[in-house]
Amino acid sequence: MPIHIKHSATIFTLMSVLFFQGAGKDVVASNDVDSFQLVVTAVGSTTDTSVQAALLKGMLLGLEGRRSVRAPEGWSALSNTLACSTSAPVRQHALALSQIFGDTMAVASALECVQDSSMAAAQRCSTLSLLLGQQNQEASQLLKVLIDEPALTLSAIRGYAVVRNDEAPAVLISRYSKLNTQEQRAVVETLASRKAYAEALLEALKMNQIQSSSIPVQVARSLKDLLGKKFTNVYGALPVVGAEREHLIKKYKKLCKPSAVAAADASRGRAVFQKTCAACHVLYEEGGKVGPELTGANRANLDYILLNSVYPSLDVPHAYRTVSVLTVDGRVVNGVLAEEDDTKIVLRTPEQPRVVIAKEDIDFRKISPQSMMPDGQLDAMKPQEVIDLVKYLRTTEQVELP
Repeated sequence: MPIHIKHSATIFTLMSVLFFQGAGKDVVASNDVDSFQLVVTAVGSTTDTSVQAALLKGMLLGLEGRRSVRAPEGWSALSNTLACSTSAPVRQHALALSQIFGDTMAVASALECVQDSSMAAAQRCSTLSLLLGQQNQEASQLLKVLIDEPALTLSAIRGYAVVRNDEAPAVLISRYSKLNTQEQRAVVETLASRKAYAEALLEALKMNQIQSSSIPVQVARSLKDLLGKKFTNVYGALPVVGAEREHLIKKYKKLCKPSAVAAADASRGRAVFQKTCAACHVLYEEGGKVGPELTGANRANLDYILLNSVYPSLDVPHAYRTVSVLTVDGRVVNGVLAEEDDTKIVLRTPEQPRVVIAKEDIDFRKISPQSMMPDGQLDAMKPQEVIDLVKYLRTTEQVELP
């Protein structure tokens, strides 16, 4: 029976989101391809491109993290029609779905898009991400070229973590010194994602190609798990702040005496926050969501600030505990669980708000009582930076950057 579209685009947008993210999740997660038929029929029964885009986007969300999905009946003909749509989102969503459904022409078109420098960088990055998510080896082989394009450098670096590539360590380490700070951190995190990569990172540390100070503590924890004493023999012992936390709290409490904080600069403190904290924490509607939001926290209390800064793993809410995942092909991912359904989990990391891992790819996962926030964060700051940060954290409204 044909489906006649009578609702407005607004209603259909809401329906598509509800279907794929809520009530329809069990249907989408099943192996019954017929469950997609209603959506395919609905898309083909309307000429409203905003409705089509919403439904196709919902379908992509429902298939996120899945591979080798059989196309619903009629998709081939519909996708040919959608390829000529006047709406760019409709064309892009349809092409992405065809890739997931194993359409070789769609995959070839996606590979061309990734290599086409005339295409928008955002589109090339999203297409690359989808190809790598489908474990496309051809896309992985393109990374050594794409990494030299500034608009795609970060995506290419992170792409080496998604698909194992024996060239990755040499490519990443050879370019490391020429990259900016964010890109260098992405290199370190990528090299810490697989044991074979980590071995190369260890050699780079020995050769002074990468500095030990460039490895965040939480990444060092992962490397210690992968390499054991071989890593700590080169990097040094990981800080054990818990045993001396009372001493450290007293030290920083003395540093942040009322007169020092009163004379501090909250604007400079905001700059310190952006550099060290904003990747994981939201304050005044800005920042990442890896750790708890700080806007409503007990920030006026200096003891509260110092205890959570010096010993972040003392009392970690369950929702913010570190989840460590080892995939069947040896990839290691550490983050906070953002979503989970029958087919995938989604982790949030300090560098990436969404890392999607198919459950069929998970070999092992564990929940750690440790926080993603590294111990000793204040130790890496200059005394005045600590005081300015405390001044900023105790503000009651946002301040301008210096």
